[in-house]
Amino acid sequence: MRIKVVLDMKAKSDLVPKYMKFLEENLPNVRGYEGCESVKVYFNKETKEMAIDEIWASREHHQNYIKFITENGVMGQLISFLEQEPMVRYYDILEL
Repeated sequence: MRIKVVLDMKAKSDLVPKYMKFLEENLPNVRGYEGCESVKVYFNKETKEMAIDEIWASREHHQNYIKFITENGVMGQLISFLEQEPMVRYYDILEL
């Protein structure tokens, strides 16, 4: 079942430019990963809060991606730019 994944994060103020560069370099990898259908990024400049809105073929596809980036170190790099670990929320996409 297709799912929406929303990641909420807050960047460390002094690292925002490096964080944005990191995302520009790494988002093509997310978008090209098996099961990823779309990724949109939203950023509030005043609060340094970001929401990443993703659509995946299934929760398993997303969790496989998280495992992959945890093992290759990308998740650790991502977290280094943040005030705390991202909050991840899963939503079933309902065809109403």
